[in-house]
Amino acid sequence: MHLRYPVVLFLPLLLSVTVHAQSTSGDAAGGDTADLAKKLSNPVASLISAPFQFNYDSKIGPDERGHRLTMNVQPVVPISISDDWNMISRTILPVTTQSDISPGSGSQSGLGDITQSLFFSPKAPGAGGIIWGVGPAFLLPTATGDLLGAKKWGLGPTIVVLKQSHGFTYGFLTNQIWSIASVKNNRDRAPLSSLFLQPFLSYTTPTAWTYGINAESTYDWHAHQAAVPVNLTVAKLTKVGKLPVSFTGGVRYWAATSATSPHGWGYRAVITLLFPQ
Repeated sequence: MHLRYPVVLFLPLLLSVTVHAQSTSGDAAGGDTADLAKKLSNPVASLISAPFQFNYDSKIGPDERGHRLTMNVQPVVPISISDDWNMISRTILPVTTQSDISPGSGSQSGLGDITQSLFFSPKAPGAGGIIWGVGPAFLLPTATGDLLGAKKWGLGPTIVVLKQSHGFTYGFLTNQIWSIASVKNNRDRAPLSSLFLQPFLSYTTPTAWTYGINAESTYDWHAHQAAVPVNLTVAKLTKVGKLPVSFTGGVRYWAATSATSPHGWGYRAVITLLFPQ
């Protein structure tokens, strides 16, 4: 598993390189794909997308023997609610296979907890070209195993602020979720108070290549522990038939770790289907 999964995770990146090599003329549709790639870098763009994000991490737990493979299904659906405003629904559903994440824990596979965010965002950028969205974030206890989720209902605010200029996209996305109720028979679990902060920076070329860096920081206010993976990614947006598809590959380094987070290096690959409106 330690050798096989990293190779699998980089297949989309290898495919994107092949596509690039075969399409020197190809971005005859280059303007269209570059514009879509820029929209894809904007979390509150008016663009329906369906990312399938694969993450592989190892060295988990106090003895660093654990490993985890997670596929995050992350549909994004913008809904026009007035002439001036959109509501953007962003869902994260993790599907996880993990082993030895703590001594004697064994292996688990199944669904994790859903994080559902609703951003209310102006259709036009504000002063200085600032794009923003704000709304609620919900934690839904959909985990199929005790070690795959918090067994809590959660609620809190979420906000995203960014700017796009000359191919660059930069900003941050954050949420704070507090537990508001426990799943039946799990009331002995500690309350949840978790901060998520994701600063991001990317650059999209005229040929629809996107180079990005972000940090997906989490902080547990009760345990006073932070975990900070820094992700470096390369993406290529192309078309499969008439369907725009983005292929992403990358690596991550855990710059700060908690007692339960991975250590060292991890891997990421993403396949995103786009449905322009």
